[in-house]
Amino acid sequence: MHLTETFPLLHAFTSVSGSFLFALSALIPIADPLGSCLIFYQVTEEREDAERKLLARKIAIYAFVILAFSIFIGEFVLRFFGISINAVRIAGGLVIAVRAWTLLNAPEQNADRKQKEAEQGGRTMALPNGLDAAFFPLTMPFTIGPGCIAVAIALSSVRPTGAGNGAAIFSFYNGLILAVVVVCLTIFITYTFCDKIMKVLGKSRARILSRMAALILLCIGVQIVGTGIQGFLIPIFQQH
Repeated sequence: MHLTETFPLLHAFTSVSGSFLFALSALIPIADPLGSCLIFYQVTEEREDAERKLLARKIAIYAFVILAFSIFIGEFVLRFFGISINAVRIAGGLVIAVRAWTLLNAPEQNADRKQKEAEQGGRTMALPNGLDAAFFPLTMPFTIGPGCIAVAIALSSVRPTGAGNGAAIFSFYNGLILAVVVVCLTIFITYTFCDKIMKVLGKSRARILSRMAALILLCIGVQIVGTGIQGFLIPIFQQH
């Protein structure tokens, strides 16, 4: 008898920790808080520290709402249009893989794109009140863009299925939400201390770390695509 069968709580913890690590390793590279915080510092360099910290807190809260909404509601919206879970898995996995491949080969271009998204009309945060830009463009699309939303929907589609899996599904979603919380806390911390990170790390080291994370993200995208293809093929082979 396995240890997880003897102690149900241990099995629940394993499920939560598994989905947590799976989601965290997918969301962190595509959100790229470390690389984004360097650009965040550039676009808010003329702002006071207090305003920058308040911006960081608002962005983290908005990011949590967007990702949580994508996890819980996104798949149901797709179901409304008749899109199957396996199709979501394949499409989401392809989005992740393509995004990871782009980050792996050209992190500099990704950083330049994010900086353009954070700027308004060629100037940096030129609004009278910088807090007005907390949701747009600093949260969307600068911090949490279409890629992150697609990843969140794809992750939710990999949940356990079948009758009697209520506890497993509950643990799975707990792991996802915990990963979202960690991602948003990471965004808050890196954005809050972006000036210190900028001095210690610098652009070159940040891009090296981003490239390493992109390789992990590519593997996760391939894994999700494989799960979707398997979901399509198994019923076909069962019929024969």
